[in-house]
Amino acid sequence: MAKDSQYKPVEKWTDPRHVLGHEGEEDAVAYLEAVGWRIEARRFRLGHHDLDLVARKGNLVAFVEVKTRRSRRYGTVLEALGHKQRRAVTRLAEVWIQRHGRRGDEYRFDLIGVDALTPGAGRVSHVPDAWRAERR
Repeated sequence: MAKDSQYKPVEKWTDPRHVLGHEGEEDAVAYLEAVGWRIEARRFRLGHHDLDLVARKGNLVAFVEVKTRRSRRYGTVLEALGHKQRRAVTRLAEVWIQRHGRRGDEYRFDLIGVDALTPGAGRVSHVPDAWRAERR
């Protein structure tokens, strides 16, 4: 996360990319809560990386990466998560599990795309179990 957003309250962020990302996360949280998930963590951070959202429904925990896009120039929001970022999210999830996991929990990786071009319905796309952790 850039210095601009790291030390300032959200209301004072000036980088439009960070503002757009925050708005997308807000939409993702509203969607997840509306369909019965409870948000356990937002922006769980370790080093230069963070987990956007950690959501729980019973004993199922989803590590949720949120991608928000204003343009389709580089593909859809759901095509925006590369191999390196999946690997980083997977590593962060392992740390979260060590610190906060509970016996009996099940885990998965979800992707939520927020299309900033589409107002209202259809703006949020949820891909449950979007990828699997790589085994070493």
